[in-house]
Amino acid sequence: MEATLHILLQQCLYGLVLGSVYAVIALGYTMVYGILRIINFAHGEVLMTGAMVTLSAIGVLRNHFPGLGNVPTLGLALAAAAFVCGVLGYAIERLAYRPLRGAPRLAPLITAIGVSIILQTLAMMIWSRNPLPFPQMLPTDSIRLLAASGDAPGASLTVTDLVIVATAALLMSMLLLLVNHTRLGRAMRATAENPAAASLMGVSPNFVISATFVIGSVLAAVAGVMIACQYGNVNFYMGFIPGLKAFTAAVLGGIGNLGGAVVGGLLLGLIEQLGAGYIGALTGGVFGSHYQDVFAFIVLIGVLLFRPAGLLGERTADRA
Repeated sequence: MEATLHILLQQCLYGLVLGSVYAVIALGYTMVYGILRIINFAHGEVLMTGAMVTLSAIGVLRNHFPGLGNVPTLGLALAAAAFVCGVLGYAIERLAYRPLRGAPRLAPLITAIGVSIILQTLAMMIWSRNPLPFPQMLPTDSIRLLAASGDAPGASLTVTDLVIVATAALLMSMLLLLVNHTRLGRAMRATAENPAAASLMGVSPNFVISATFVIGSVLAAVAGVMIACQYGNVNFYMGFIPGLKAFTAAVLGGIGNLGGAVVGGLLLGLIEQLGAGYIGALTGGVFGSHYQDVFAFIVLIGVLLFRPAGLLGERTADRA
């Protein structure tokens, strides 16, 4: 019994790490949707670009500054990736979405898919179509959070996992403070509520929307580096599945709600990790942990069927 509880705790810890990554990505989806009411399906490819740029920047820094430690190198490379992705997010909004404001909702959706394919193709041309190894920049030592006793194996996380969780918590806290307690945040909330009224009060909707894309893209860059550090490789299609899962997390929590994106990401990570850990035992070995991607989409279908507004989303009445 004690061993079972230890294993359950270990799976929950892994789910917390995975859910933290999903939450950071989902914040980018929910910010854009909250203001423009569109889904930026190119968000996953911005994540991929951040990981690729970080890999290239690490190579440049190691060639020119070989004595620089791993952590400073990763920090500088991440700053370069955040800048590149911020510019990319601004360009996507300015060139792909702004001309389509007021168009039928299908038009931005098709455009987002087109931008996603373009970014994947460019990444394949610039870096490679093959997976590339991402260097180990953070310690791989395990930190035991629950000591082993008897048959119980204990529970632990690596330093990389703890850094991912801490970074995600810091980013989510900073974003909530930005939105709720700064002038830009008030402008974002006003634009999301009523862009026309906000412009009459001196708010520039174009500036606010561009800033939202830039912030969301910077978050995607950080999430891309989290995934690269955790799995040790990058490729031109690495943002597709995490992007879809983060969208599922945003819908689960209530898309357009920042707190909902955080809750949805953490819940999805836990559901997916627990499902992957126990599906083999529950199905008598018919299904294995490699079916873990299925759980995200089962959750998405269930939410859309039974609570389309999400866990923290507000129910709105239909207009006559």
